[in-house]
Amino acid sequence: MEVEEVVCLPRLSRVAVCGGTHGNELSGVYLVRELLKAEKEVMEKEEEEEEEHPSVSMVLSNPRAVQQCRRYVDTDLNRCFTRADLNGPTSGPVPYEMIRSRELNAKLGPKGRSGAVDLVCDLHNTTANMGLCLIANSDCDWICLHIFRHLQRQMPDIPMRYIHFELSKKESYSLDSVGKHGFAMEIGPQPHGVVRSNVYTAMKAGVQHMLDWVCFFNSGTLFEGESVDVFTMIQHIDYPRDIGTRNITAAVHPHLQDRDFCLLRPEDPLFQTFSGETLRYEGNEPLYPFFINEGAYYEKGIALSLARKRRVMIPAIRVQTEQERQAHVRELASEEEDGL
Repeated sequence: MEVEEVVCLPRLSRVAVCGGTHGNELSGVYLVRELLKAEKEVMEKEEEEEEEHPSVSMVLSNPRAVQQCRRYVDTDLNRCFTRADLNGPTSGPVPYEMIRSRELNAKLGPKGRSGAVDLVCDLHNTTANMGLCLIANSDCDWICLHIFRHLQRQMPDIPMRYIHFELSKKESYSLDSVGKHGFAMEIGPQPHGVVRSNVYTAMKAGVQHMLDWVCFFNSGTLFEGESVDVFTMIQHIDYPRDIGTRNITAAVHPHLQDRDFCLLRPEDPLFQTFSGETLRYEGNEPLYPFFINEGAYYEKGIALSLARKRRVMIPAIRVQTEQERQAHVRELASEEEDGL
């Protein structure tokens, strides 16, 4: 009988839970505020707790946008974390969110360096009917994938998917990319500027189960290998538009609306024009739509995104021993020297 290989990974000592990256996505705003209120009590408990409990930072990512209950003030904060943006010029007029991204990188990063927090969980809401999704830039981050499987087991009544945006660390633009590991926890449907108790409760439970998993991992629990469905983003589709005015000329078809992650086949209805004509999907292969009719994406020219689903095998993992940790630290130091 073949023995399953176990991947040994560094302890997760520092975790950041971020809300309000978009100031009108209110589940994360109110959850982080609630966690911040309890922060003193949590810190007191940490002094007495065992070693497996991480240091948890609660971060209100975009306070000005939260105050105004707007997605952003000058530009989308969750597009400001590429290496180029974080290392760009600081003179002249700089958008508020660009300044804030550098502040967050200093607090939680630096991105791509050994001093960055071990795990970033960035909280988001969507107007689309997507349930609870973890969105990550890697399909081989075993920490994120095992957390996802833990949430699936602990919250079986909530539809849950793992979405993969295939971006390198350098190109990744989202706040969660600042950490060594990171993902966005996206829950919907919920209108922007509104908080729904069921969506807030699901987010709160998801965050607590994530933190529980980190404690299990740090305590030496062995997590067995298994398979996970991963939805890899393939393309975005814009609304049909008038050639002259660029105004949209159609809405998402009623047969597609609210059917996130239901397979879209060639010739299926895609849009319905304002004059009543049905426009059909002209792709060459069946794909899975998500972020269908997301309210925040009208300005981005995205009516929906399409993903390809595949099964990913994730290995068994456990936390490193002290000897393994020291060897890993030497390896990281060598890699950083090579990158300078």
